[in-house]
Amino acid sequence: MDIDSLLQPFQRFGVHLGLERIEQLLANLGHPQQRVPIIHVAGTNGKGSVCAYLSSVLTQAGYCVGRYTSPHLIDWTERICINEKPITQEKLVKLLLQVQQAIALRQESPTQFEVFTAAAWLYFAQQQVDVAVVEVGLGGRLDATNVCPMPLVSIITSISREHWQQLGPTLADIAREKAGILKPGCAAVVGPLPLEAKVVVQKRIQELGCADVWVESSEIRITQMQRWAEYEGIKYPLPLLGEFQLVNSALAIAALQILQKKGWQISSEAIVQGMAKTQWSGRLQWYTWRGRELLIDGAHNPAAAQALRQFVDSLNVDSVTWVMGMLSTKDHQEIFEALLRSHDRLFLVPVPDHSSANPEQLALLAQKICPKLSECFTYIDVESAITSAIAAPSRLIVLCGSLYLVGHFLSL
Repeated sequence: MDIDSLLQPFQRFGVHLGLERIEQLLANLGHPQQRVPIIHVAGTNGKGSVCAYLSSVLTQAGYCVGRYTSPHLIDWTERICINEKPITQEKLVKLLLQVQQAIALRQESPTQFEVFTAAAWLYFAQQQVDVAVVEVGLGGRLDATNVCPMPLVSIITSISREHWQQLGPTLADIAREKAGILKPGCAAVVGPLPLEAKVVVQKRIQELGCADVWVESSEIRITQMQRWAEYEGIKYPLPLLGEFQLVNSALAIAALQILQKKGWQISSEAIVQGMAKTQWSGRLQWYTWRGRELLIDGAHNPAAAQALRQFVDSLNVDSVTWVMGMLSTKDHQEIFEALLRSHDRLFLVPVPDHSSANPEQLALLAQKICPKLSECFTYIDVESAITSAIAAPSRLIVLCGSLYLVGHFLSL
């Protein structure tokens, strides 16, 4: 039996926030989440790379480390790892069958994400991990990962306007949901936030009596060595590209320092080697396709698009060829405003197997926002768009707009 067909029956429940279903399901499975110490990571952008840094360093320090992230790029197994190795297909099928059998007949059917999250908790408990680094799926307060009363550390990486349809229209609303992962008396690490969001998170931290560390960009510096940084007296390499990795890496370091104070054995060598070995696919990643180097990046919201544009600007190229597809739910206008400049080329494609924005409509919007694009075309799929992009004279080709699109491309 394959993973897709096992998960298919739960797909129709979509995003349906709430903790009753997952708590009932985990109770039926014997509360595996209670046997797993966790570091819980929420935020609009940066969650994945913070999880990757933490998992890599803790693995290097000799611990048995679970990592649960979403979405996957190519394969469901990527979401559940132990010591950087994805779960095998066979083990995952076995776990999903176990979870399926635990759904009570009279119980409201859990969502696909809840079923998968329950499988992750079950696997980590069975493997007796020392710690699991767990990324929030959506929001925080009502996310299926938010079922542990005492995380070792809760991290909020960043807050900007995304998923507002589910989380609320304002930054304060979104901050309230993200701050829902904070627990009484548990340590909190928070990245730079817009003022409106910061006020909400600060208030929640005070109410819960959390020991808090706020990471500010000004506290992190680039050292003399190429691609090394320093935060709180710790010098470490930065293997992931992009200015925002300064903050993401410092968030991970701050969490590791909290663990050190709790008695975890994490040496400076483990930090340096673990940071150096960190990999996180599909985010500012150089990729060679048919002999041509492309830059690929999920960049699926305005803040991520701004970070991508900042990196592209640092490359000093005259114009960029963008190959893009976006989901229908995303903020297309703000993403285009962040990315597009006069004389850029734009090749638009649908995102396969997902609720994709219409490429023709995106083309009209893009030309309205940036009338001086040198070209704007639509294609039936990403392969034909990139083939055309390679044929055009351009120093830089960037594939972006959706992690699902990037994953689809990598699977080709």
